[in-house]
Amino acid sequence: MSELIECPPGHMFKVRFSNVVTSLFLDANEQIWETVQAKEESEFSNAVKHHVFFMDSAQQKHTEIPVSILDLEDLEELHLEKNLIEVIPKEICHFQNIKVLYLNNNNITDICEELGELQNLQSLDLSSNPLNHKSLDVISKIHRLQELRLYDINLEEFPVQLCKHLHHLQLLGLSNNKLKSLPPEVTNLIHLKEIYLQNNAFQSFPIQICALTALQVVDLEKNKLTSLPADIGSLCNLVKLFMSFNKLSFIPKTLCQCKKLAVLDLSGNRLHKLPHDISELKALNELGLSNNELKMLPPTICQLRRLNVLYLKNTGLSTLPATFAELESLTILDLSQNCFTDFPHEICGLIQLQVLSMDDNLMSTLTPEVRSLKNLSYFGITGNRFTAFPENVLQLESLEKLYIGQDHGLQLSSLPDDIFMLKNLKELYIENNNLEFLPSTLNLLHNLEVLDCHNNNLKQLPDTICQLHGKVLVIVLYGTQCYVIIISNCSYFLLRFAKIASSK
Repeated sequence: MSELIECPPGHMFKVRFSNVVTSLFLDANEQIWETVQAKEESEFSNAVKHHVFFMDSAQQKHTEIPVSILDLEDLEELHLEKNLIEVIPKEICHFQNIKVLYLNNNNITDICEELGELQNLQSLDLSSNPLNHKSLDVISKIHRLQELRLYDINLEEFPVQLCKHLHHLQLLGLSNNKLKSLPPEVTNLIHLKEIYLQNNAFQSFPIQICALTALQVVDLEKNKLTSLPADIGSLCNLVKLFMSFNKLSFIPKTLCQCKKLAVLDLSGNRLHKLPHDISELKALNELGLSNNELKMLPPTICQLRRLNVLYLKNTGLSTLPATFAELESLTILDLSQNCFTDFPHEICGLIQLQVLSMDDNLMSTLTPEVRSLKNLSYFGITGNRFTAFPENVLQLESLEKLYIGQDHGLQLSSLPDDIFMLKNLKELYIENNNLEFLPSTLNLLHNLEVLDCHNNNLKQLPDTICQLHGKVLVIVLYGTQCYVIIISNCSYFLLRFAKIASSK
């Protein structure tokens, strides 16, 4: 006769394989077996209740929090975002060990009082819910809360009670709301390290922020700010400042007192100049200045020796400072949509440069010195005034992506046979030109994966194109049809689509 074996306390219930070896045993002892199963399931259920610490039930179309989840009393992290939940049940108080709770992107209107009993909760996300703003005060009872995200809830005023009681808060996310100001009591949040206020209705910089000296990240993108306060220099621990797409016309010199600042985005403002003291931001490694009216850069910007990324798109520049090559750490440089008539020779000293965009300028030639850019892998020169393919590009042996389409301006009539010299080239974009033929040497580009030549006057493709190694996507436009040719292992597949939108 079979023997039922129970595990020691703390172990999952088990049934020996020998207990269920014959159907005869099961038929003769059906009632016994049902008892065994029931006990096994009960023991398993209890074990689960006490040993599940993480649960991801996002995007499951739940209309309420399932009872099976509410029974998991040991949960420490629960994801219920992107469901259809309308009510936070009173049983939420069972989660006395929970530390992280995501309820964003549901249909929750009210926050029950029991949520305030979760005294171990450290991170709460209630974003993108149609919340009754008066019920937000319940959150003030969660005294250990460190991260609070309330994005996109149509909030017009931040509750004062949260400022008075959430003394451990380190991250506050309030982007995509209708805030015009912050309450004076926000200065109580002395441990706050990150504040996100993007896409609100601020017309002036909330001065209270300048008193929160622990702040490392401040995001006020897409507001209506016209100036920054001089007190911003008191943010001695500031690492990232995002101020793009406002109406700033100047930057106070005191910003340069933020010695730890590593990321500064001022794109999309009304700046005409930068403070001379910008060189004091020695830790800066990413600087965004695109879509301003600078027209020239201060020479002191070249003293930012740690700068890795510099965005200067559409800034009215036609020259660079003579010492620009001193930005020796620069790896990404965007100078597109400017007024350069010649390739800036100052760039040629940036030997670490990997990505360079010079699209939509007025250049007609490239200097031979461009060959010194030994690490350049991405080069954009679309929309310039080249009358012929700039053959100095062929010296860039590390190049992987080349963009030389002509969305506007002059058009190329041919590609050089020596294009095969770009041995590492993976993507070649030559759309919107006046090419009738492609060089037969394209098959020697052994790493080529994408060849975009739509909107040309191609009469045929070279036979050698089928000798390209690996898989290559070729996009061609003939008349009113767009053809996508997928070449694989010396054979090809032809797909035809309706004519795609073009500027030709």
